[in-house]
Amino acid sequence: MRGTIAGAAGLVSMPTWAKSIGANEDVRVAVIGFKSRGSGHIGSLLKIKGVRLVALCDVDSEVMDKKVAELAKKDIKVKQYKDFRECCADPEIDAITIATPNHSHALIALTGLANGKHVYVEKPVSHNIWEGRKLIEAAAAVEKKGLVLQHGMQRRSDLGWASAMEFVKSGKIGKTTLSRGINYKARQSIGKVPAPVAPPATVDYKLWSATRPEMPIHREKFHYDWHWQWPYGNGDIGNQGPHQLDVARWALGNPNHLPKRVMSFGGRWGYDDDGQTANNQMAFYEFEEGAPLLFDNRGLPMKDMNWTKGFEPVYRINGKTAAPRIGNVIHCEGGFIAESKAYDNDGKTIEKFENFQDGPDHMLNFINSVRAGKLTKDVLNVAHGHHAAGLAHMANVSYRLGKKLSNEEIKERLSGSKAALETFDHFVANLEANQIDMKADMASVGPWLEFDPVSEKFIGEFAEEANKLAMDEYAPGFELPTVS
Repeated sequence: MRGTIAGAAGLVSMPTWAKSIGANEDVRVAVIGFKSRGSGHIGSLLKIKGVRLVALCDVDSEVMDKKVAELAKKDIKVKQYKDFRECCADPEIDAITIATPNHSHALIALTGLANGKHVYVEKPVSHNIWEGRKLIEAAAAVEKKGLVLQHGMQRRSDLGWASAMEFVKSGKIGKTTLSRGINYKARQSIGKVPAPVAPPATVDYKLWSATRPEMPIHREKFHYDWHWQWPYGNGDIGNQGPHQLDVARWALGNPNHLPKRVMSFGGRWGYDDDGQTANNQMAFYEFEEGAPLLFDNRGLPMKDMNWTKGFEPVYRINGKTAAPRIGNVIHCEGGFIAESKAYDNDGKTIEKFENFQDGPDHMLNFINSVRAGKLTKDVLNVAHGHHAAGLAHMANVSYRLGKKLSNEEIKERLSGSKAALETFDHFVANLEANQIDMKADMASVGPWLEFDPVSEKFIGEFAEEANKLAMDEYAPGFELPTVS
């Protein structure tokens, strides 16, 4: 069932809008989902003066009990919720932070806003393109009521990256010719179960599944490996990838719209498991103006499928300088920036950017915005989160529409970009080093998809199939609420 209703499962009614929070009043926060990243939220919040952690919400009672006991040792008592809707409806909560699986990010964020809560939502802010647009619309609707919606792209609060972007903007090494995101992160097999398995006894599977119906579980590791299954996750391009995609579009001057074209290819090589997403994937984007963007994702070791003798490969810029295994390279006419340093074309360091700390004040910036009743920095706007996630979603749509093609045919599709061709050669070399024969196990290659950046709809030859993948099906009772 697609579309929106007034509230999820009828629990969102007349919202109680968050009252103004004075400088001397505590900001009362609930964290929703804390098996993994949400524990980081808790740690950050407890360090901020004037913040009171008043509630926790998680569908796994074991996770809840462990965290409650841990907090009790610090004399911190919290309300406990299993159902996010009940948590969002609590009038004694001012703000929520969300670190649940991807497929429920937008649902919980919108439910929080509909209940008058300030909202911080982790990356990716959405599971599909349509959800991201709904978040932007909702943020605009509640802005006049003094509510804020902030993304979890921590690098946007990083002083080092801000300095690097000012350097790019200055033109000291010429115009940007390519913005590159890199994610070389080892991802081993998740195994293969012979038959569907039961959810953990401590988990409310219906609530965990929201916005999906309760589907058979085909994975050994319940709480993480959903990342590699399409109903819940978005692969590594939508997991680690949004951080680097966000920086990549930042380097392009923060385009107001998603790109006009995308093409992505890849595969799940090296093992046969219950994962569905690519473990190696490359995406190429063209915007209406300015330089293109390239994202390069690798999940296999350096060679021989050997996870004990060296992990991910290293990409060398211009064949010389080692690029970060997880990070960004901004290619310009007279040099390049690789994370915290700027280089000339010969690889000589010409500038170093200080304070590269991965945005430690990002949660503080959220709390400051909550107190102000408005975003204190434009870089905190959920639109940046939508665009970063949207880039991942666009690439995945192309990939999922792909068919098996030879390396020669891939090169033909990339023929307009020397950098893309060079990266593809390196991509192939890594697979060959892992004894993968791409003639026998060819890449799945998506079509070049045309995209209308204004309507955020795919257009052209593959529009119908692509637009179906740009949305999801929503289980009854878990449709996205309308926020006005």
